[in-house]
Amino acid sequence: MKDQAEAPGEKTPGPAAKAERLLTDVPRLDFITKGGLLKGDCYSVMGPPGSGKTVLANQIAFNHVKRGGRALYVTLLSESHARMLANLEAMTFFDPSVIPSKLHYISGYRELEQEGLKGLLELVRRAAQDHQATLLIIDGMDAAKEFARSDLSFKRFLQSLQTFTSILGATVLLLSPHHEGEVHPESTAVDGVFELSLWLSGPRAVRELVAMKFRGSDSLLGKHEVEISDRGIVIHPRTEVQFANPQDNGREDRIRMAFGIPRLDESIHGGVLSGSTTMLLGSPGTGKTLLGLHFLLQGAREGQPGVYFGFYETPPRLIEKAAGVGLSDLQKYVDNGLIEIQWQPPLEHNLDALAERLLERIHERKVNRLRLFVDSVAGFRSAAVYPERMGRFFSALSHQLRMLDVTTLYSEETPLLSPGVDSPHPEEAAYVENIILLRYVELRSQLYRLISVMKMRESLYDSGIREFSISEEGISVAGTFNSAESILTGHARLTGNVPAPPGKSRKPQGSGKKAQKPRKPQPRKPSRRRRS
Repeated sequence: MKDQAEAPGEKTPGPAAKAERLLTDVPRLDFITKGGLLKGDCYSVMGPPGSGKTVLANQIAFNHVKRGGRALYVTLLSESHARMLANLEAMTFFDPSVIPSKLHYISGYRELEQEGLKGLLELVRRAAQDHQATLLIIDGMDAAKEFARSDLSFKRFLQSLQTFTSILGATVLLLSPHHEGEVHPESTAVDGVFELSLWLSGPRAVRELVAMKFRGSDSLLGKHEVEISDRGIVIHPRTEVQFANPQDNGREDRIRMAFGIPRLDESIHGGVLSGSTTMLLGSPGTGKTLLGLHFLLQGAREGQPGVYFGFYETPPRLIEKAAGVGLSDLQKYVDNGLIEIQWQPPLEHNLDALAERLLERIHERKVNRLRLFVDSVAGFRSAAVYPERMGRFFSALSHQLRMLDVTTLYSEETPLLSPGVDSPHPEEAAYVENIILLRYVELRSQLYRLISVMKMRESLYDSGIREFSISEEGISVAGTFNSAESILTGHARLTGNVPAPPGKSRKPQGSGKKAQKPRKPQPRKPSRRRRS
């Protein structure tokens, strides 16, 4: 039953029509804009020379015509089209077969120089209609500004341009150079503004993109790193922004994931819980990499897949290193694909690209109960342009891994010899459930390795300090190390018989000699001085 009678010929208003989108197919740009550009809108793309404006615009144009659209590219620059296209030939999106039938290039510099903005507007209107363009790109808007008598006349030119392109149904991209502190009058006249930047972080060149303005839709705010490769422009949104609204439900049927080292597994009640995150904290050489490999191998022996995500050990050297300590079956599991080694060469990396590579590969494998060993956190940290991001970055990455039911081990370096056990990065304790500490302690000029469980958020554990050794048979964890007090302070004090170093026997002090009583100290006689 209707609540109110409708007037003759009157229709009840329905829901607002959803705006149509123009997909750019630029990696992750459509993710940043929550679905692509809005059809018929006008966007400004700004950036300094070398930031990627021309590559981005051409990439969008070629991708658009592959989807059945028609694009018109108008240049106001002195660079010839042949030279510009020659620079794009190496890009995978480049397809000469669509030129000029679907993607048409024209120069408007002569009309602009001879007839001003009015002549340019007439040229663009005529060419867009003749070509039936659904995407219009004008490259070199700084040249058009020079022919405008004022900012107001330039805005009127933009208004006239938008009027006929909206009737035509064409989406517009306006490319112009941008320098820090410069004001662009078109920013208020267009529907969206994308700002590209190119700057130096020490010796490293960094490209970034910001969606400064995007009318009619939500978008991912803030800076996102940009990479130019043979694929063209690739955008890497910040990981903590990509997963800003994570799911709060994980897998319910959790199991224990053992290391395959009896005494260690006993101390953590059979293993860490699946879907958890563990930090292996220790100084160089304490055995973090071998402990992580033990974890992956034990999973492979139980039929669980694993991934080694490392930065410093090449796959051949890693396999050779494992074989030298009794883990020779690593090669077998790598060959049959149960364990995958993902090595990141020690070059300049993009922090978010590393996270994307890791997560995308996990999605591709489509396996359950995956074990992951990241060796080490320092590899991610060295790729960060903004060090203050690291806590939020790892929190988002770790949560995403939990939702995928990935059981993760991170290795993290501490100083080689230090009196305390403070983590070099205290924020790490917030995003990991478990912390296992490996360290050296010196007793009588002999270095011992110690292992202890510092934290297990979701399980009971034995917090006792244990000695462990590395031999040709792998890692062996002994009973509780009772020969020293205050181990965690690094100032060991003897309390009893000191155990012998691995592979050596130690005789008790004084063996083979009769114990001697200490001498009683004799009082000193006062010295006599000769009288003069």
